[in-house]
Amino acid sequence: MSGRTQARACPERTCVGCRERAAKSDLLRIVAIEDECVPDPRGTLPGRGAYVHPAVVCLDQAVRRRAFPRALRSAGALDTAALRAALAVAAGATP
Repeated sequence: MSGRTQARACPERTCVGCRERAAKSDLLRIVAIEDECVPDPRGTLPGRGAYVHPAVVCLDQAVRRRAFPRALRSAGALDTAALRAALAVAAGATP
């Protein structure tokens, strides 16, 4: 026996807003395209990604901490308007 279990481990990522670890499937991947943060729900866009809970609270914390430019290794500030609109639509509210 090798000692390995049959269950596969679920990958975990850290939310850049609240800094809590969660399953990768529970978080939303964010990528930087030009000077804008864009949601990547399928996780297939090229480049570095940052993960955040799909909640406005975590998004606000990440913006306040300036976590997106740091996590995505961007030189300047990033626009989060499209990301905020996508989270509002996902939550069922109007942007």
